[in-house]
Amino acid sequence: MEIYWVLGIPFTGGVFLALWGNRRNAPEINALFSFLTLLAAGLLTARIVEHGPLMVGGEGWFFIDPFNVFLVALTAFVAFTTALFSRPYMRIEKEHGRLTDKRLRLYHASYQIFIGAMLLALTTNNMGILWVSMEAATLATVLLVSLYRTPASLEAAWKYFILCGVGIALALFGTILLYFAAEKILGSGGTALLWTHLNGVKSQLEPTVLQLAFVFLLVGYGTKVGLAPLHNWLPDAHAEGPTPISAVLSGLLLNVALYAVMRSKVLVDGALGAEDGQGMAGNLMMGFGLLSVVLAAFLIKRQTDVKRMFAYSSIEHMGLVTFAFGMGGAVASFAGLLHMTMHSLTKSAIFFAVGHATQSAGTQVMDGIRGLIKTHPTIGWGLMLGTVAILGVPPFGVFASEFLIITTAMHEHPWATPFLLLALGVAFASIFGKVQPMVFGETELPRLPHQPALTPVFMHLGLVLMLGLFIPPYLATWYRQAAALLGG
Repeated sequence: MEIYWVLGIPFTGGVFLALWGNRRNAPEINALFSFLTLLAAGLLTARIVEHGPLMVGGEGWFFIDPFNVFLVALTAFVAFTTALFSRPYMRIEKEHGRLTDKRLRLYHASYQIFIGAMLLALTTNNMGILWVSMEAATLATVLLVSLYRTPASLEAAWKYFILCGVGIALALFGTILLYFAAEKILGSGGTALLWTHLNGVKSQLEPTVLQLAFVFLLVGYGTKVGLAPLHNWLPDAHAEGPTPISAVLSGLLLNVALYAVMRSKVLVDGALGAEDGQGMAGNLMMGFGLLSVVLAAFLIKRQTDVKRMFAYSSIEHMGLVTFAFGMGGAVASFAGLLHMTMHSLTKSAIFFAVGHATQSAGTQVMDGIRGLIKTHPTIGWGLMLGTVAILGVPPFGVFASEFLIITTAMHEHPWATPFLLLALGVAFASIFGKVQPMVFGETELPRLPHQPALTPVFMHLGLVLMLGLFIPPYLATWYRQAAALLGG
């Protein structure tokens, strides 16, 4: 069964690389395991597209539908391209003396376990196992963020562990309340936390308990999404961890945490009879999402570290996705899924380019990075095109998703539109104004002697451009099916 391959390959890779991850060809082995995971995810996706939702396990412990298989495919793809990028990147880090063989082994093993934990969170049907796998992903990421063992990286990892630990504890309490409401209908036992069972009886669940549970689940998992005011860990983790981890944190982990929130929202909307998404859960998500967009946009302007700046950009865009899902309805949910895809592909591409740029300049401070178009044109163009794409300039796909979100807000929640437009305008001016001299500014540095591996950058940006110009019919149908599952 494809699901067992999807989960088994990364965990097997984690064990294998924990034993042999310090060998010279360990980066290639890491990429190979990631590629095999991508193949398994492709087979699983094809099965779901052809035959519909799939339940696996004796009591249905795994459940795959168009919503989570879309995220499984996206996660496996970005994990593979990040593994490709990390091959030259981590070797250069070792040459510069920032990493040892033991830390490289830790990196490769933790990377595979991290990917496996996220895929488990996406595919499990049990809300309790979802919580466990999110905690496992947190612990794996702590090891990756602290990889350099500098005072700043250890502080960032500790802040990440504490804040996300508190958040995950709140999510646990929300899960317990969910079980408390389900036990009266479904009886005691682990099956009371199976999402398909809960979804079948959601209209019979106690609304007050579900409302309280959702508050804890939103705050708990929202901490890992990076929603304001629970976002403080995210800029530090991005700035101090290895750049490949910044890519998967922004491109993948935030999506998985939001997935957990959306599974919970479907239940509470059903309990409250708010099938159109305009209930208490939707209003809370709109509030947190809008606050994140506005706060992150103004904090971007103050940043001097390029990785911190794009970390705040991730907070802004995840806030926008959360706002879209909070609005509910077919168009907003479609736009949220599309924006989630565009952000994952674009932001990971940006971090790939930023990684090579900071290695070349020897600093992450933007004032120390100038004239990339002269010193290395491919890095410069990759960073510039990625920046233009993430800022929503047409014809890139981010423009299409942002346009759908804003026009839906204008129609259904006009009061929020000025805040969204102001925030997006401020973010555009701030990021473009900071990146432009990094790419086109004057520099006395010589042209770099080596050619970095930027295939993943242009592969991602090519997909974002294609989806901005044309969404294939089968992919559009896939998005609509997933949107319908979210109450659209």
